Amino acid sequence: MENVSEKLSFHKGRKVERIRKLRGLSQSDLGDKLGGITKQAVSKLEQSENISDEKLQQIANALEVTLEGLKSFSEEKVLYNTINFYENSNVNASSINANVENINNPLKETIEVFEKQLEKLREEFIKVIKEK
Repeated sequence: MENVSEKLSFHKGRKVERIRKLRGLSQSDLGDKLGGITKQAVSKLEQSENISDEKLQQIANALEVTLEGLKSFSEEKVLYNTINFYENSNVNASSINANVENINNPLKETIEVFEKQLEKLREEFIKVIKEK
C-alpha cells in the first residue's frame, strides 16, 4: 500500500499550494503574479497532480523559488532546514525580543506579536533558501 506522504510528494499541485501558503500568498495573489489568472484557475492548478515543467517554471518564478526547489519540495525538508537554521543561528530567548512584561496583553495583541515574529522568521528562511 502506498504511503500517503509518498503520494503527496509526487502531487505537484499540493507542492504549489504549500509553498504559496508558506510565502503568505492567497490564491488571488498568485493568480495576479501568474499574469492575472483567476483564483479558481489557481485552485484548479493546486488540485492537479501533474503540471508541465513549463507551467511549473512560471509558478516557481511567481513564488520566487527555483524550479528544482518547487519540484523537490517536501514538508520534511522544510522542517529539517528550519531546525538546522534555528540551531545554527545562535538564537536564544533574549534575542527573540519577547515582550515578557506584557504577559497580560489581550489575545489579539499577542497574536499580532507572534505574527510579526513569524513573518520575520519567514523572511529570514526565504533569504537562506535563496542563498543556497
